Amino acid sequence: MSRKIYITEADLGKLEKLINAAKEFSTGKKEYLEKLELELAWANVVLPTAVPDNVITMNSKVLLRDLDYGDEMTYTLVYPDDADLAQDKISVLAPIGTAILGYRAGDDVEWEVPNGIVRLRVEKILYQPEAAGNFDL
Repeated sequence: MSRKIYITEADLGKLEKLINAAKEFSTGKKEYLEKLELELAWANVVLPTAVPDNVITMNSKVLLRDLDYGDEMTYTLVYPDDADLAQDKISVLAPIGTAILGYRAGDDVEWEVPNGIVRLRVEKILYQPEAAGNFDL
């Protein structure tokens, strides 16, 4: 791990429960769970009131740029039950969702996905619940 990401205490607790449930009840490959666990193990855990406003937290809406193709995409990072690609809501358990969690605006992210390596830049945080004073999401 080259550097630490930021995550709120509340998100960490929810994600740890999610990982444990997925490990217990999910069949098939669990590599994505191990990657998420590794990210969380190295994370800077902060109070919701202390998370920097340029960090991707759960329920943040972000503008990403594909560094290989130049495409821009907007996603809201959500828990699996709220995921809906038609509404650009991407699960934290999806490869890109796991990849962007905790990164800051301006960061470049490289992450292994089923089709190879994706290289993204976090262009902008369009909405972050903590920055908006919404600590209950």
